[in-house]
Amino acid sequence: MKVRNATFVVSAVHPSQFPRDEGAEIAFSGRSNVGKSSLINALLSQKGLAKTSSTPGKTRQINYFRINEAFYFVDLPGYGYAKAPKRERANWGRLVEPYLKKRETLLGLVQLVDARHDPTESDLQMVAWLSAYEFPFLIVLTKSDKLSAKKLSAQIRRTGRILSEWGDLPMVSFSAKSGLGKDKVWKWIETRLGD
Repeated sequence: MKVRNATFVVSAVHPSQFPRDEGAEIAFSGRSNVGKSSLINALLSQKGLAKTSSTPGKTRQINYFRINEAFYFVDLPGYGYAKAPKRERANWGRLVEPYLKKRETLLGLVQLVDARHDPTESDLQMVAWLSAYEFPFLIVLTKSDKLSAKKLSAQIRRTGRILSEWGDLPMVSFSAKSGLGKDKVWKWIETRLGD
């Protein structure tokens, strides 16, 4: 995919603020600080479009980015940040769950998991939910450059075993620094957009 242009559109805190032009959407989900913004910026070859932060839980809205005037990347709020107030964690569910259930223009979801660790309980809940609704999703193991090739290979196998309860899920190792996996993620996105 050649990205000709990519622009930030809106930070939505209510469904009434979602774009209404019926453009196709690919969403990005993962726990706080897993690297969603870095992945989006790497895919779009733009450093600061999606705002990155060293502070977990920074993204608290649903952020829309318009790509090539044709479709959207949708950055969902990070989940599982223990220090977030309970009310704020509840707001995550109230905003995100209806989006995932009802958004007809949503064609697929990229589910991020930190390659350095086993999937968290929140990750497993998300995968279980997506699988129960038979929603198309891709597992992306972020920060893969932090592991040696041997350790990464072992962690991919281990993550596959942990997630095997939900079948043989598509999985891509990714590094925002080296570009590892970028083409594979785009290939999956293009397949979803082509449906």
